[in-house]
Amino acid sequence: MTADFPPKSYEDLIRVIHERYEEMSNSYQKIALYLTQNPNEVAVMSVNAIAGKCGIHASSFVRYAQSLGYRGFKEMQAVFQRRLSTAAPGFDARVRALEDELGSKSDRSDLGFLRDLVVRDVTSLQDLLTSISASQIAEAVSLMEKADTIYLAGQLRSMPVVELLRYILTMLGKRTVLLDPGGGLATHMSRVIQPSDLLFAVSFRFYATEVMNIVDEVAARGVPIVAISDSTLSPLAKNARVLFAVTEHEYTFSRSLAAPMCLAQALAVALAARLQKDLDGNPRIPVVTAT
Repeated sequence: MTADFPPKSYEDLIRVIHERYEEMSNSYQKIALYLTQNPNEVAVMSVNAIAGKCGIHASSFVRYAQSLGYRGFKEMQAVFQRRLSTAAPGFDARVRALEDELGSKSDRSDLGFLRDLVVRDVTSLQDLLTSISASQIAEAVSLMEKADTIYLAGQLRSMPVVELLRYILTMLGKRTVLLDPGGGLATHMSRVIQPSDLLFAVSFRFYATEVMNIVDEVAARGVPIVAISDSTLSPLAKNARVLFAVTEHEYTFSRSLAAPMCLAQALAVALAARLQKDLDGNPRIPVVTAT
């Protein structure tokens, strides 16, 4: 055991989790996802409360911590607690604050469902501001600007995000190709992507198999990839030049696309500013008008 093991800092702990993720059991992977997506909650909640949220027995969290070299969960939790002093509020804390501000959650009317979704959308957008760095955006936009052609891959729930990007990028005059799954041609279309191009992939849990296969195959040919996904432990992570992890805190049919759509628009607007040489924050994206 080296002096760096078990990990003493939050950054080192997350690095070790990423390095070992592929070799973990299914239950340990679920634990790893929760730890990386909810660090503030891990710092303040009991192991039993965390285990209840994950649907995994608390003893599994203890054994997981021990597999990383800690004596138990409490010792690993201390790493998250040290980080908390400089961290922004977590998702659950933001939700509670907004609910306190906007009123009780007890309203289960149709309007109440709208209110609940709005609260969670606002919270996810706040999280976006604290989880995405300026350097990530700058690198992604540079790759988009330099690419001869931007290829877009996204299926199932991710489809609206890539459709929005196709519309905006096309209006900006950027050569753009959507790898449309219609007719089973997406994989075949991806085989013409060159290293001078860019693949922009969007996929959330549970990840579309064809999108994952396209990303793996294209990355092996040296094509740069920008990706939007739900975790730094996403299957997209290992191949993405830039990965935007937009955390999803609830896996239900009502999961919102507010944050990934906002992020996609922000990247397109930043690209528009570069293409139009408008660095004062007033880029213009042309729109189609009916005739």
